[in-house]
Amino acid sequence: MTEKFQGTENYIATEDLRIAVNAALTLERPLLIKGEPGTGKTVLAEEVSKALDMELITWHIKSTTKAQQGLYEYDAITRLRDSQLGDERVKDVKNYINKGKLWEAFQQDKRVVLLIDEIDKADIEFPNDLLQELDRMEFYVYETGETIKAEQRPLVIITSNNEKELPDAFLRRCFFHYISFPDADTMSQIINVHYPDIKDRLVKSALSSFYEVRDVPGLKKKPSTSELLDWLKLLMNEDIDPETLREQDAGKTIPPLHGALIKNEQDVHLFERLAFLARRERN
Repeated sequence: MTEKFQGTENYIATEDLRIAVNAALTLERPLLIKGEPGTGKTVLAEEVSKALDMELITWHIKSTTKAQQGLYEYDAITRLRDSQLGDERVKDVKNYINKGKLWEAFQQDKRVVLLIDEIDKADIEFPNDLLQELDRMEFYVYETGETIKAEQRPLVIITSNNEKELPDAFLRRCFFHYISFPDADTMSQIINVHYPDIKDRLVKSALSSFYEVRDVPGLKKKPSTSELLDWLKLLMNEDIDPETLREQDAGKTIPPLHGALIKNEQDVHLFERLAFLARRERN
């Protein structure tokens, strides 16, 4: 029986998330993880593989990625060129089969973690095109006439940023978990993992400012956990006084070193307008 996932020293996993990972292991179903960008979806797969001593195989999905690429690709052009050159390799079609990430995961003797990262970036048909392969854990190679079947059923972790709705038939085959944005207590634990020597006063003041920024109405892109960590690193490097942060109101001024938190001009202009209105009210 596979050991249960309990989180790691480097990854703060909530109880609900631990339950989700272990449920997927027990059911042998893909684990579909959704959540805001920067909430640790991709890192989860890395930490699960470390905690359970499983190899991690990662398939990063792009807008041009096709499902077939995860299985295999037949390089007919190279085979044609080699035949024209009289290359002996053309006699064996297997020389022109490029294995995909699913094939790589299926052929392992030991159970692995297969991360299908940001599945919602691909074409809408992409998830449907993988239904049978992820369900049966096998696929057929037409060029060689062989069936590739998983030696050990991998733990499949699929991440999505909710850019597209996923098909119902695909969702039925997954165990689903939404990673909620961390509350202040959980975020403090995450910060301590990354910056164990950080001063408590700075963390308290920075978190207050950070959540105020996220709560500003009309914000186009809310800052994420990873952006908070970058911001804290800059605050420590510049030796920003926690009192400076505490005296500020995110609804009335732009935080210091705001480029780590605010990532588009629309949101910068929003804060500038709020600061202008706040100054006008004081005058």
